[in-house]
Amino acid sequence: MQLGLSVSDSDVSSFTPLVVLELADDTKAEAITWLLNRIRDKQKNGGAELLVDQLLFPAQDGQKSNPNVFVVGSTLQRLLKGAEDVGLFKEFQDGIMRGFTYANRESFKDFYDGEGFLSDAECQYIIKHELDTLRAKNEEHVPGYPKVKLYPGKSVVRRLQSKGVLVQYFPLHNKEDLKRLSFSWYKKIKLSFQPLDDIRHYFGEGLALYFGFLEYFTFALVPMALIGIPYYLFDWEDYDKYVLFAVFNLVWSTVFLEVWKRCSATFAYGWGTLSRKKAFEEPRAGFHGALGFNPITGREEPVYPSSKRQLRIYLVSVPFVLLCLYLSFYVMMVYFDMENWAISVYNENPNFGTGILLFVPSIIYAVVIEIMNLLYRYAFNFVNCFASLFYIAFVMQDMVLLRQSLATLLITSQILNQVMEAFLPYWLQRRRNKKVHKRMRRVMGDKELPLLEQVQLETEMNTYLGTFDDYLEQFLLFGYVSLFSCVYPLAAVLVVLNNITEVYSDAFKMCHVFKRPFSEPAANIGVWQLAFETMSIIAVVTNCALIGLSSQVKAYFPESETQMILIVVAIEHVLLAFKFILAFVIPDVPKDIQVKLAKLEFDSLEALKKRVSTHLYMCTYLQHANRKCDHLYDRPCQKVLHC
Repeated sequence: MQLGLSVSDSDVSSFTPLVVLELADDTKAEAITWLLNRIRDKQKNGGAELLVDQLLFPAQDGQKSNPNVFVVGSTLQRLLKGAEDVGLFKEFQDGIMRGFTYANRESFKDFYDGEGFLSDAECQYIIKHELDTLRAKNEEHVPGYPKVKLYPGKSVVRRLQSKGVLVQYFPLHNKEDLKRLSFSWYKKIKLSFQPLDDIRHYFGEGLALYFGFLEYFTFALVPMALIGIPYYLFDWEDYDKYVLFAVFNLVWSTVFLEVWKRCSATFAYGWGTLSRKKAFEEPRAGFHGALGFNPITGREEPVYPSSKRQLRIYLVSVPFVLLCLYLSFYVMMVYFDMENWAISVYNENPNFGTGILLFVPSIIYAVVIEIMNLLYRYAFNFVNCFASLFYIAFVMQDMVLLRQSLATLLITSQILNQVMEAFLPYWLQRRRNKKVHKRMRRVMGDKELPLLEQVQLETEMNTYLGTFDDYLEQFLLFGYVSLFSCVYPLAAVLVVLNNITEVYSDAFKMCHVFKRPFSEPAANIGVWQLAFETMSIIAVVTNCALIGLSSQVKAYFPESETQMILIVVAIEHVLLAFKFILAFVIPDVPKDIQVKLAKLEFDSLEALKKRVSTHLYMCTYLQHANRKCDHLYDRPCQKVLHC
């Protein structure tokens, strides 16, 4: 990363602006002065030792702009020391990823003079870490705000956020790097892999890992799609033939997830996050409670009584969960009533219009599901999306309706997601950008103020809330494919097409719709790995049940349905056992990376032994010197040197 850019040409102590920090426009002057001094102060005095400068925006349309917008940067030396503080791993001269230390910086590969050694995302992550760990000292409250109490040792920035003094802080886009990344990523439509290393350098490991998973999932679906197309064309009306497809589906879902673990480990090792220790997290900005003692950190901090938390769970959360589940099932039953009505209308007067009417209830239900997902946000997506499909498959046992509902849900949800995630936000953001651009040009004329304009634009952009929604979408698509694709083989084809457009739309929205997010170091996809594995286990049960419902299987047991059920359950257990054996046989981490990790651990133990040996030797030497001194002067000597 180049550190030669300046905030303004007239600024003698120019620096590269990396992070924007916006305070409320009515923030007290003494609070601003205090915060800026804490950011600029030396580390030994409890400061962040960062560079910060104020941006002054001209009044626009007679309205005064917020004067409390600042840009934060750092010297290269401070960033390198910060890299050691946050535990960054970098490639050593021997090719092994090791924890970076400022003292041994020259021994790391590609260090040279330090320029370009740290990526943009790493520099901004370091600054965020330093701001987040800026801790209160002896202050009882924020200057100018007697009611905003400060707790010794707690994060100042988090406290200011929770009280609305700090509006936001976010990393600034690098226009040149963004232009290069956009060109190699999504501006040219091409059949090639994504530039994951470039994405990681610009956005960090968390986002790069998501796009790596999206790419891997898309390629892994290709065999399912290739088998599904002829299966759909030639064997569609013969539902007995989906047994083989269901078995292939089960094997595919297991191999898919196990091989992804290996790919994930390879990415994480190359990016230096596989062995990286997770920093202790500060309480979130909105957390509040009475001041208490934290036995882990040894500091006083706000605590919330466990009894109150349990009361909120059982008196608020649980009733809300039950209410939402009731609404989900109620909407589902309304959908079935609409479906029966449409079928009855078609049966009375079969024509083109009534044929189209058959698809209307499913389309309406798919739209309602998307709306309810937005309202439920995180909790009930699985129930909301799959409840009707399970009901159709195992209660109604109507495979034609199941196929129609699955196809309609897939197509409608994909169209709505593309519109809501990328196109609509981009259109709204483009309108805002034009207004800001016109205001700036009208006020400043032909003066060149690219930084002011850029900060003004990015300040008003939407905030990216993380990869949760992106992974959730892929999780639901994986569910559609693994649970029910045996009755609708084109499901994999539709998901492949969706994911190809998803790569471009997600790349576009990250570059132009949202503020640049801070890097989130990640070694894997976290809890989503468990979620996908759980879905694959449910898929075994679902597909075995669908096989048991097929007329081909029922024909073998015309007089004993109980025997058929027992055999299907036995097959299910065998497949589950095969799945777990396969998961055990395939190593999560490739062999070469295992060797490198073992070598790193061995070197660390050897270094620790050397330090302990040196320490013991010095202790022995000093003790001997002290005894000799006592004997020489026949009296106890002053023990200036001691172990």
